[in-house]
Amino acid sequence: MNYAIVIKVLGKIFSVQAVFMIPSLVVATAYREAKDVYAFAATMMILLAVSFITTFIKEKEKKVHVKEAMAIGTLAGIFVSFFGSLPYMFTGTIPSFTDAYFESMSGFTTTGATVLDNVEEFSKGILFWRAFTGWIGGMGILVFSLALLPALGIGGMRIFKAEVTGPVTDKIVPRIKDTAKTLYVTYVVITAAAFLLFKIGGMSFYDACIHAFGTVGTGGYSAKQIGLQAYDSTFLHLTALVFMVLSGTNYALFYALYKRKWADIRGSGELKLYFGLILGASLLIAADLFINGTPFGQSLKDAFFQVGSVTTTVGYAITDYDLWPSFSKIILLMLMFIGGCAGSTAGGLKIIRLFAMLKLVKREIRKTFHPKSVISVKIGERALSDDTLFGVAGFVFLYFLTVVFGTMIITTQGVDLVTAASAVLASVSNIGIGFGAVGPNSSFAFFNDFNTWVLSVLMLLGRLELFTVIAAVAPKRWGYE
Repeated sequence: MNYAIVIKVLGKIFSVQAVFMIPSLVVATAYREAKDVYAFAATMMILLAVSFITTFIKEKEKKVHVKEAMAIGTLAGIFVSFFGSLPYMFTGTIPSFTDAYFESMSGFTTTGATVLDNVEEFSKGILFWRAFTGWIGGMGILVFSLALLPALGIGGMRIFKAEVTGPVTDKIVPRIKDTAKTLYVTYVVITAAAFLLFKIGGMSFYDACIHAFGTVGTGGYSAKQIGLQAYDSTFLHLTALVFMVLSGTNYALFYALYKRKWADIRGSGELKLYFGLILGASLLIAADLFINGTPFGQSLKDAFFQVGSVTTTVGYAITDYDLWPSFSKIILLMLMFIGGCAGSTAGGLKIIRLFAMLKLVKREIRKTFHPKSVISVKIGERALSDDTLFGVAGFVFLYFLTVVFGTMIITTQGVDLVTAASAVLASVSNIGIGFGAVGPNSSFAFFNDFNTWVLSVLMLLGRLELFTVIAAVAPKRWGYE
């Protein structure tokens, strides 16, 4: 393990994090929140001081191998969340380090779970920072670092793969730095469009910013305790739905759209399955709600919004879906596992893995009737190797195993099964909402410190897709490439 290069890269990331605090500092200054101004300024100075210290470390080799990339991805998640928790503690918003770290980790992993109740009582600067962490985490601070810092260009693709979600991570353009820039330009443009439409729909400038961050970053944070339910506006709800669905789409397809590569878009089986899943699940839930007495129009609106929110792991709610019939809740539960597309800001297993598993099952069924046939599993024009398929199957198995064991751990602290299982799933899939005591617009404040730390770890595992974190904390593997 090349510890020096890991520390050097982390130092660069900390300097980027300090820069990312400037907007929150500006907001706190504009609203004359002196305590917040001090908190952000102090945190920025700490970050820059730590970053400066790392410049004195001399690395023997300026190359990032797989093990270093995994360590950087994991340690960045841990320490960025640590420094991100400082403003919560410095302002007294969240005095407990455990809870402040949970809130910060939840933001940077785009989970959106919170320990705060009555959020309207808190300062504008802190709520802006909370929402902004979700936006930063959406595309990943590592990707942003790759876009701006040439020092990270060496071994950049490996760091990129440790951060961007999905089993198949390709460059959009030949140079990894340009790929990162392309992703972030797309990200900023979509965020700006969401902000503009939220503003047109009647939100204040501040609220439009918060909800644009929450929607496009898929963090789902709001400046209102009841989220988008506070806005009785079909226009705003539909705007949120559109941008949630867009944010759950593979960002490489936006680049293909920009380049007018229509064949790439039409040939995306993942995209077809993604939209088909949203449409099918929404219609099934709408029918179930309508049969159980909900007006037809309301059934359609609530079903499409909640399916879009859960599938893209944003976690907004415009109704208490925990009161829905069991059939509808089972569908939502399945969608919580699946999540959005690879290469998007969404969490979950990813549509592309579901797509690969379905094709693998189809192949095995066909081979039952034709044992000697050689049938490849293809996604688009690409045939997946057996190693890739084994990796996908292994990931799916590990994902379910993590949810099961996580639930077992949480229940040892006296939490009921429904709440425990959905809290674990909400953390691993980075959704932030579940059922029971962690249902829509509820907080995670009731969990004890032990469970809060467990859920924080699960959020990081989910964001970095399990294998990265597990490999990074396995010292016996550090001697191997």
